[in-house]
Amino acid sequence: MSNLAIIGTGYVGLTTGAVMAHLGHQVTCADLDPAKVEKLNQAELHIYEPGLRELVVAGLASGRLRFVVGAAEAAEACEFAFLCVQTPQGADGEADLTWVLAAAAELGHIVPPGTVVINKSTVPVGSAARVAAALARPDVTVASNPEFLREGTALADCLNPDRIVVGAPDVAAAQAVAALYDGITAPVVITDVTSAEMIKYASNAFLAVKLSYVNEIAALCERVGADALDVVQGMGFDQRIGKDALKPGPGWGGSCLPKDTAALAHMAATAGAPAGVLQAAMHANNEQRRRVVAKVTAAVPNGLHGARVAVWGLTFKANTDDLRDSPSLAVIQVLQQLGATVVAHDPQVEAAPLEGLLLASEPLLACEQADVLVVLTEWPQFAAIDLAEAAARMTGREIVDARNLLDRSAAVAAGFHYVGLGR
Repeated sequence: MSNLAIIGTGYVGLTTGAVMAHLGHQVTCADLDPAKVEKLNQAELHIYEPGLRELVVAGLASGRLRFVVGAAEAAEACEFAFLCVQTPQGADGEADLTWVLAAAAELGHIVPPGTVVINKSTVPVGSAARVAAALARPDVTVASNPEFLREGTALADCLNPDRIVVGAPDVAAAQAVAALYDGITAPVVITDVTSAEMIKYASNAFLAVKLSYVNEIAALCERVGADALDVVQGMGFDQRIGKDALKPGPGWGGSCLPKDTAALAHMAATAGAPAGVLQAAMHANNEQRRRVVAKVTAAVPNGLHGARVAVWGLTFKANTDDLRDSPSLAVIQVLQQLGATVVAHDPQVEAAPLEGLLLASEPLLACEQADVLVVLTEWPQFAAIDLAEAAARMTGREIVDARNLLDRSAAVAAGFHYVGLGR
């Protein structure tokens, strides 16, 4: 087993470190925040991901996982160093490599000869060369090992991945990185660094295109009288299409798809190969959020000014506490601008992320005196709520279900006028 350094304890770094310790490696995770490091050594996590805390607890108990302040202690004796720091989106859509290059420059003074430095962060095509320049260590190899984790199912994705992708300047280095995953059964793609970087962006952008497409199909279904749920079910049986990512919703968001799609579109334009499909997908995503706002507006006959709107769900998807680029927040902001008072509940949000947004400790409390109920995140517990009780607490009788989560028949039986997507 190998000695690994994980630089960064965000979503990717923490999950990667816990899984690598689970696979038997000696893992040291580094972060710049002493308070965060202290809490992590007590298995107090700063993110919510089902099963992750239990894996961290097991890693700490085994002695194979520990957390330290700064890269020096983590990397001084490592064989492999994973860069798992943030790459936020810049104003022009390009990924900002400030933190990646700073971490690489620091590692250049620390890591032993022969270390393989691995880009795990999502970085633009060509970043490996920039990391190598920042390292300034000809005796150190730079590889790319992109992550394909979905928030809410990260551990399953990491332990049972669709594929493991490794790009490196030579086959031996790539195989050494791939060997870190021994114990996991999955196809392994060994390629050059540039192709590995492109695989990550191309995959996420394709998902964004697919999601935007299904939302446009749902809008068309409404116009022609088709049921989008039946349509996407019929589409999904085609193996060339697949059933995943075919659910209509309020738009795609989170920390990856918006940023990666914009970054790939920027790369394409810079390279002289404009990506019209990606631009259309991003435009369609913005349109989808406007469609949801329009449905809520139509549900309140006297207009949204002064109306009370109950919202179930704030995170960008279920089973995470991530609010980054959440379509729910985008919709709520517009509803507020139109004069509505919004009262929301989310099982993983304890502080209001928007000014003027009111939080309720329970879903039914959010419904008190509401003119309309809007479902924006597909938390499964919302589907189990007694809609008759929700109706008893509300002033209005309107539901806009932007996730098609609730039982339409039960909603109608409870006295609601139910509006879904594509139905």
